[in-house]
Formats: sequence, C-alpha cells, structure tokens
Amino acid sequence: MFRTTFIAVAALGALAGPAFAADVTGLWATPTNGGQVEISRCGNSLCGKLVTSNQLKTNAALKDERNKATAQRGRPLKGLQMLYDFTGGPAKWTGGTVYNPDDGGTYAGTIEMLSDNQLKLKGCVVAPLCKTQVWNRLK
Repeated sequence: MFRTTFIAVAALGALAGPAFAADVTGLWATPTNGGQVEISRCGNSLCGKLVTSNQLKTNAALKDERNKATAQRGRPLKGLQMLYDFTGGPAKWTGGTVYNPDDGGTYAGTIEMLSDNQLKLKGCVVAPLCKTQVWNRLK
C-alpha cells in the first residue's frame, strides 16, 4: 500500500512541472529608466511592447530617434514593439529578437522565467557578447 501511494505521489509531482512555470504574459518592470513592457502572445510566439518609461512620463511624444534605420526614427516610443518572435516555454523562450531603443540596436534574445514574478531577458550581438537583465512582474 505504501509503495503504491508513493508511486502515485511521485507521478503527480512529475506532472506538476516546475513551481515557477507561470504564464510569462503580463506587465513587467525593466531595471533601467523606469521601463514597463507588456509581454503578450502574438500567434504562436511571444512579443512585447513598451508601455511607459521615465522619459515617456515626461514627454509621451518621444520618437525612436536612435533607430539604426533612419526611416524608422519617426515612430513613437510609446507602444513600440521591442520583443519579437520568442518561441518555446513554459519556462524558457528562444529564437526571438530584442529591440533596444536606447541604442537603436536589435539583438538575438532569450527569455527565461526565474520565478512567477521574475524573468531573465538576454540579448546578444553574437555570443558571448550579451547583456542580461532581470525584469520584475508588475501584473
């Protein structure tokens, strides 16, 4: 009887998965400039747009002036898509790109859930030339 109960409990634990396999969609605070990014599903992938930042709170009309593509420099920063085409899950997404409006660059990226309320975003020009940030869930 004990052995049967043990096997049943072990099987349920294996099915439960990691405790931090929360849904990555939601509003996230970046560690710099008071940024807030809304991550959502875009078809079968994840994407994310800039909701606000310290600079946008001061001037909501700011444009994407540092974009490397001059034709894109007139786009508003508010609502700008910054995360594109991340696939995988439930705890790690790969194959996506990260646009950084601070330098106008686009980088290969990964998103990894650290807990229900923290994720790690990594952007790379080319490995090992990468930057990593930890974002905290706002909602």
